[in-house]
Amino acid sequence: MSIDRFIIKKLDNCHEEQTRLNLVKLFKLRIQKAEKEENKNHRIS
Repeated sequence: MSIDRFIIKKLDNCHEEQTRLNLVKLFKLRIQKAEKEENKNHRIS
């Protein structure tokens, strides 16, 4: 299972507010990192 699916699964089952916020922050960081990589790859091509 990918880390992204793991985070989504945990978010779906988690009821503790602080843990949910931390999971959302982690997921947002992963999205930002992927966007940076994608932009970097487009500039090279």
